[in-house]
Amino acid sequence: MPAPGNTIARPSVAGVLLLVLLGGPGLADEGGVSFWLPGQYASFAALAPTPGFSLPMQTYYYSGSAGGSTPLARGGTLDFGVDTDFAAEFLVPTWAPDTTFLGGRPAFSIAGFPGWNQTSANLTAAGHGASRTDSVTGFGDLYPTAQIFWNRGVNNWMAYVTGDVPVGDYDPHRLANLGIGHGAIDAGGAYTYLDTATGWEFSATAGVTYNFVNPDTDYTSGIDSHLDLGLSKSLSDRFFVGLVGYAYVQLTPDDGQPAALGDFESQVFGIGPQIGYTFDVGSVPIYTNLRAYFEFGAKNRTQGGGGFLTINIPLSGARS
Repeated sequence: MPAPGNTIARPSVAGVLLLVLLGGPGLADEGGVSFWLPGQYASFAALAPTPGFSLPMQTYYYSGSAGGSTPLARGGTLDFGVDTDFAAEFLVPTWAPDTTFLGGRPAFSIAGFPGWNQTSANLTAAGHGASRTDSVTGFGDLYPTAQIFWNRGVNNWMAYVTGDVPVGDYDPHRLANLGIGHGAIDAGGAYTYLDTATGWEFSATAGVTYNFVNPDTDYTSGIDSHLDLGLSKSLSDRFFVGLVGYAYVQLTPDDGQPAALGDFESQVFGIGPQIGYTFDVGSVPIYTNLRAYFEFGAKNRTQGGGGFLTINIPLSGARS
């Protein structure tokens, strides 16, 4: 089972694997798209990384669609039956200084990704009338994150603040994008219960997102809440299996949406399996995690499924 001091299991070292694409797995907000990527945290979310530099990498794929009668404002039009595919490679260079702050251990990271998005939609409900398809390949926004971790026996806590720097590939007239076109800030925390004697672990990460106005569209997305969950059982000191899940609920309506959409608040839930394994390259432990999510209960967004493959590479400080 991974030890609490190792640079391991946090699938996103900083709340950084933020899905930021018009046409990706959108979650209401402008065009049905949110700043926060549900499921970016899972098991071991509140365990502090080993002091030093590391490079978490996360390969992500999502495919989903909205019903033919579900309207989403995309690319300057009101579209129905949005169908989307998204793939990205998130890179998260991270530094954990060998010091304490407020009694905890800090960590800092910045994330970005090259990605691909393809989205199609109809201009009228129920699939009648003209349809259009758009795709884009490029780079997404940047996501700086600061975290503090605390530990007391089997109990671990983490607080974080992260945000969106809107420098990604974005065009308000395009159906598919790799950026959201506006800034955002998200704050929250995590708790992890880890009993190394029994091998059981449980993690919960919760936060709230505040969105700034999109200067290209004069649209402001509402305040969003999110909860990511992970449960695992270690079968050896290097191998574990478990379950993951998430809940995402918009708390306040958008400002600037078409009147026909009303408040345009959304929600979505997801659940799925996970598996993790740590192997050595020389004396360096490499943590890997594979997990999948199947969505249900979606409202004002696409619904489908996605998968994460996480690889965390210590660049200094961690040795077997």
